[in-house]
Amino acid sequence: MRILVLNGPNLNLLGQRAVDIYGHLSLKDLEARLDEYAVKLNIHVTCQQFSGEGQLIDSLHDANGWAQGIVLNAGAYSHYSYALRDAVEAISVPVIEVHLSNISAREPFRHQSVLTPVCAGCIHGLGALGYELALNALEALFRTQTSP
Repeated sequence: MRILVLNGPNLNLLGQRAVDIYGHLSLKDLEARLDEYAVKLNIHVTCQQFSGEGQLIDSLHDANGWAQGIVLNAGAYSHYSYALRDAVEAISVPVIEVHLSNISAREPFRHQSVLTPVCAGCIHGLGALGYELALNALEALFRTQTSP
């Protein structure tokens, strides 16, 4: 099984930016942790990070041809990017939306995600564990879709 882990703007600054909210784990460390965890699930993960909305959209479109699932942390784009929402809706690959922080406990503009209605699920507030849970969910979805 192949999974794309796609991170959006400012996630390249994990471990440096707002550590009281996002923690001390760097993006590189998070990706290494996911690689290690994925091996246990017999999943191959490809991790990408883009700050640009268009790059994220292109990556989603491209993954539609090779991935069986996508873990997406679109950062602030989650709250207002209808173009990103349309890209998620347009592909046939299940997407799990992930946020490191509890978006419901933050500023009011973060409470709503325009992506959630077109994703297979949403995990927020559990830090890096949320990514691992998303891998578990995608593996389970794939298993149920391919079982007789």
